Amino acid sequence: MEQPVNDTTTATTTATAAATATAEPAAEPAAEPVIATTEPATTEPATTEPARRLGRDFHLLWFGESVSRLGTGISGIAMAMVAVTVLHASTFVVGVLGAAAWLPWLVVGLPAGAWTDRMQRRRTMLICDAVSLTLLASVPIAAWTGVLGLGQLVAVALGTGAASVFFTTSYQAYLPSLVAKPDLPAANARLQAGEQVAGIAGPGLGGLLVRLLGAVTGVLADAASFAVSAACLLGIRATETRPDRERRRTTLRRDIAEGMRFVVRDPYLRILTLCAAVDNLTLVASSTLYVVFLVRVAGVDPELIGLLIAADAVGGILGALVATRIGRRFGSAHGMLVAALVTAPFTLLIPLADDGPRLLLFVLGLSVPAAGLVVANVLSSGFRQAYVPAELLGRVFTSARFLQFGVIPVAALLGGALGSVLGVRESLWLTLSAGVLGKLLRLLGPLRRHRDFPTARA
Repeated sequence: MEQPVNDTTTATTTATAAATATAEPAAEPAAEPVIATTEPATTEPATTEPARRLGRDFHLLWFGESVSRLGTGISGIAMAMVAVTVLHASTFVVGVLGAAAWLPWLVVGLPAGAWTDRMQRRRTMLICDAVSLTLLASVPIAAWTGVLGLGQLVAVALGTGAASVFFTTSYQAYLPSLVAKPDLPAANARLQAGEQVAGIAGPGLGGLLVRLLGAVTGVLADAASFAVSAACLLGIRATETRPDRERRRTTLRRDIAEGMRFVVRDPYLRILTLCAAVDNLTLVASSTLYVVFLVRVAGVDPELIGLLIAADAVGGILGALVATRIGRRFGSAHGMLVAALVTAPFTLLIPLADDGPRLLLFVLGLSVPAAGLVVANVLSSGFRQAYVPAELLGRVFTSARFLQFGVIPVAALLGGALGSVLGVRESLWLTLSAGVLGKLLRLLGPLRRHRDFPTARA
């Protein structure tokens, strides 16, 4: 399964397309909803409830997601290495490949939210798994028959990116049907932990497969992971509520507008979405350059690339383990601020890295901010899923993602272009410094005035 992406910022376990995070993992009736234009008044803690038994269905969802993330971690490294070492792609072309994976959020992101609110979400996720499996399997087949080219890699990135839009939207809206509201923070923490463990193992396995069996083999492993994801979804017993038939009689344009208005007019979702967009612009521009930086500038052995990129996931695991504790200690809103502002400056260690002992700077520059990122994702994901009405979740989620992820194709191209013009190390200084300054935008909204996120609209 695709990673449930948050509205906070994107993690960097795949070095071609950028990261997989956002500043809020934040997402989102036949009648026009009443939309508050002032801050919500209810601000009870969203993360202080003790974790309950999450149940068999949740653990199937969690296992399938974790296995799929393992495959994605493998193919993230493998696809980058195919482009760089097999097809000899330039730095700019690597940026194009990264942009292609995220372009579908700009093209189909908004209508996807409206469509998934009209459809059964598990069925949508199963279709997306089948599409992704087929597309990814085509890469090794083409390579083994001698016809693989950059055009096919870009096409696969576009196709799997489109499937990811629908899968992720459905996934975020489907989770609350399996888990009670008080358990959402614990469920999101468990999902993040599984994702980060897979992020550690995935790049390492990717590097090993590249060495032993060739770069294209890792892509086949990702295809197989989607089969596991589909099998786990089929095993879930919970009955999903059918979408309201009345909703299908409204126009797609009206449905999209409702979701967008909800995000723009809500003070919490508005600032989280803006911060996520800025974070993604800077982090994706940076992470697009990581493989090129390590291979061509630092002179690192390609077999070590996966292990180094896995430092991101090590930090993510630590963040997932402490996220709910930080929420209890500082409050869910203030905890997210602390996590973002304290850890972000460590990214400036990355351009100082070089081969040898100074590779430790790269590891710290990835792992410490990743821990803060996952803490923020866990706290804000539970907030959104409890706060947004269930019938609006898909549209609110994709409205936020449209704004957050819409910058990613631009960011990937920007990273590749800056690397070609200014140099890779110099470009990393520029983009990572901008990212640290961008974290300060969180101080402009209601987050600094309220200890906790609200659990319901006023």
